[in-house]
Amino acid sequence: MRRVLLITFALVALACHGQHSIVVKKGDAESLLEAIAEANRLNASASAKALFILISDGDYNLGDRVLTRITGNNIAFIGQSTDGTVIRNHPEEKNEGISKTGIFQNRGTGNYFQDLTLKNELDYYACKSAGRAVTLHDKGTRTICNRVRMLSYQDTYYSDHEECQHYFSQSEIHGTVDFICGAGDVWFDRCRIVTEKRSADGSGRNVIAAPRTSNTFWGYIFNRCTVENIVSPFEYARGWHTTPRCAWLYTTLLSPDKLCPSRFDYRGMRTVESDFKEFGTMDSNGRNITPPSNVITFQLTTKKQEGDKEIVTELSHTDETILTPPQAARYTLENVFGSWCPDQKMKKLEHQARKLKKRLL
Repeated sequence: MRRVLLITFALVALACHGQHSIVVKKGDAESLLEAIAEANRLNASASAKALFILISDGDYNLGDRVLTRITGNNIAFIGQSTDGTVIRNHPEEKNEGISKTGIFQNRGTGNYFQDLTLKNELDYYACKSAGRAVTLHDKGTRTICNRVRMLSYQDTYYSDHEECQHYFSQSEIHGTVDFICGAGDVWFDRCRIVTEKRSADGSGRNVIAAPRTSNTFWGYIFNRCTVENIVSPFEYARGWHTTPRCAWLYTTLLSPDKLCPSRFDYRGMRTVESDFKEFGTMDSNGRNITPPSNVITFQLTTKKQEGDKEIVTELSHTDETILTPPQAARYTLENVFGSWCPDQKMKKLEHQARKLKKRLL
């Protein structure tokens, strides 16, 4: 009861200064959960004004708690610093699964994350065949992540809304296989993508993205991102199902030799209709290392049992993955998001957060 009163007092006091805010008690995971519950209640309406949850540097350990729901709208989660504000959980190995392990499950519209780290501590290497451990399971839309670090291995970030629009800026995402996965149109701007060891001994290969684009046109766009490779070789993306789309524009590869020769995985999981593109790839010295052409034949073998007979179907789809300059020029925020301007909204929220952080943290 006392915590609720303190949160309410902070909210009222700051509302008098023109900003609606909730302050989380330093390093207190329960205080964070209470703040989220209060924000969900206050911002239940889609037209609610921005509400800021201010989170001081500290270790917010949620233990084995998973899928803390964010159902409110226009909630801004503001950490004191990306390195110092760490929110983590540790799901049990037996509960491994893409829809079971997330730290947060966002169901709201227009929510904003800034200057914090989300870390899923599921024991990936102990899970053997699969270790799906999500940091942000996003079933909402128009989420913005600004200077957010996401630490896990498989399925680190999951956009789980067929028509969503999301925007990442200067964020960092770690993983091994399919660690950026899901639906919708998601723009990753100047982010750092870090591929970890696929297995404990470093064997095997990594796949960064697994889009399942269905009801949107663009899919995943990585713009001016940097790929840091730890040990295992990697591919940019592979198709999940429906018509997966993914483009890598002006990417900097710190270890170009670790990118597999095909660059994209030609083995589809449930589809061969992969629309994967690349343009302007560079090494760490800024030298263009994009091949003039990279034609891939995506392949899929399906098997169906009819009585005593097994029906095997071989599917294939051949496509050029290297964009021409005019094709690459079509990838703009305006074309992808229409009337939504996430970069402008981010600047406004960042400016508001800067003022609040000076006063409270």
